Amino acid sequence: MSFAKRKFAKLSLVRNLRVASEATSELVLDFLESLDCPRSLTVYMLFKYSEHEQLADLVCDPLAYRNVSDFRDAYAASKFLSKYKDLSLGYDLDDVALTKFNKFELGCKHTNSRFKDLGADPLFNGPVVWLHNAVKRKIAQILGEISAEEIFELADWGPGASTLIKRRDASSAKKFQHEAGITRDLHSLIPSACLEVAYPLWYRRLSENGFPNYQVGNKIVTVPKDATANRVIAIEPGINLWFQLAIGKVIQRRLLRFGIDLRDQVVNQEMARRGSIDSYLATIDFSSASDSISTGIVEELLPPRWFLILDSARSRYGFRGETLVKWEKFSSMGNGFTFPLESLIFFATALCCLEYLQISPTSASGRNLSVYGDDVVIPVRCLELFSLMSAFYGFTLNRKKSHFSSEFRESCGAYFMRGVNVKPIYLKGKLSDVTSVFRLANAVRRLSHRFASRLGCDTRFQAMFDHCVALVPKSLRFRISDQLGDGGLISNFDEATPVRARHCIEGYFVEHVVFTAKRRESEIEGLLLDSLWVPLAQSQEYILEKRYHTRHAAVKALISGSRERGNSLPLMDRVDAKITRSLVPQWYDLGPWV
Repeated sequence: MSFAKRKFAKLSLVRNLRVASEATSELVLDFLESLDCPRSLTVYMLFKYSEHEQLADLVCDPLAYRNVSDFRDAYAASKFLSKYKDLSLGYDLDDVALTKFNKFELGCKHTNSRFKDLGADPLFNGPVVWLHNAVKRKIAQILGEISAEEIFELADWGPGASTLIKRRDASSAKKFQHEAGITRDLHSLIPSACLEVAYPLWYRRLSENGFPNYQVGNKIVTVPKDATANRVIAIEPGINLWFQLAIGKVIQRRLLRFGIDLRDQVVNQEMARRGSIDSYLATIDFSSASDSISTGIVEELLPPRWFLILDSARSRYGFRGETLVKWEKFSSMGNGFTFPLESLIFFATALCCLEYLQISPTSASGRNLSVYGDDVVIPVRCLELFSLMSAFYGFTLNRKKSHFSSEFRESCGAYFMRGVNVKPIYLKGKLSDVTSVFRLANAVRRLSHRFASRLGCDTRFQAMFDHCVALVPKSLRFRISDQLGDGGLISNFDEATPVRARHCIEGYFVEHVVFTAKRRESEIEGLLLDSLWVPLAQSQEYILEKRYHTRHAAVKALISGSRERGNSLPLMDRVDAKITRSLVPQWYDLGPWV
């Protein structure tokens, strides 16, 4: 059989192979048997006998374990199925999400009422008075002035749907071609004459689309979160989102001047590791922080000009089902500036708390404060005061995900106990195809490498890894380096025996599976507009940044075609498998099973 025919046969097998239905349960049992601890037995019994509600409610208390290895195993067992979407629960996940959403909307209403008469608020006394005024001054200092040019230059499309364009049509070119949705408030702030001057080519397209197509506001929908609940997000009018993202980037730039980089989670993760060793730092998380940002708080804390701009760009009204409501919250998930805004509020509040207690934001051992959204790392000494101020602003501390009394810390997807990485893995659904087997097998092998302190791979997981390998037909057992993601089975160099590159090229060529967006040819004007916008939106914000990793990521995104290429459009949420050969310059061995 020729090389081309063999490759076609492999590709057909990748696309069409289906994993046996019983394989998922067998591998769940393999994983829990590998851990072999009391908690893994509990998880197995609850899973086997379909006690899924109890399984979803399992909590792993770090204070209940004397040594790291016992906690690490118990934590891995507890979390393995915590995002498994096929659990049978006795309640509707959408109902849970909407109930929680309504609860926090009521909380925002209460906070708005308090701030209408702040002097009568019983919480407004003692250190809160000084701190509140300090936070206002700190936010004004961070934000400074804002110019219209900065907003117009940094605007760009988000990846999702808008009130007029569905997710399947949400490519940048399609939005340039068809989007015309805007609220009256934003159009009053940025009239058509401004848009015509700023975007002359696009404005012609907007006029043909019937701009302005006035939208009342956003739409509330639910999306999957984990095994126990869905998450509520808002779908915004398209032109509003275009400018919301620009405002969010401006806030990001201002925070970067104060050392808060919202493109990088490494700082929070490293501080979580430090906190798990010396117990000086606490990792803080909040419940539904984005749904707790009340209008009254933003108006109180932000300089008037900034508030006017944000207030005009947001959706003041929205549809919850068929019901039109006026939002008590200022913005929610789905709004382009919500994440930077909440980061700003938490950072300014935490920094003022440190200054009040005369704690330096930096010390000989490193930073003492970092914020990424609602993930906050602060000294334990500051926790009580910061909690008081957060409650005053209407935020609710998530006690389950905030850690300060044990030797465990968690922030931005990093999990540490006494400095040891105890990050778990998750099975998010039933195994369906060969690529889902690749993902699980590789997650297990990476976990075993961490459990063996990177001196090899924990032999307890070898049987499960071999079981995953056995589920994959021999012709598809691509042995790959860890640098290539999950397009094959992560293996050591000797297991993979890759082909050495020739013609003075350093490295090895490896065959693996990749996924690319399906595309179709098109000649719409939106493709041209999108191509012309890329250099302005991407190069100014990223490529000209001094930080190498940011610049490298931007260049990589441009090369890989994350936006439209040529005269073709991506079909959103539709991908196609391909088998390709990639160059691995240097092979990282995970080591033997030990």
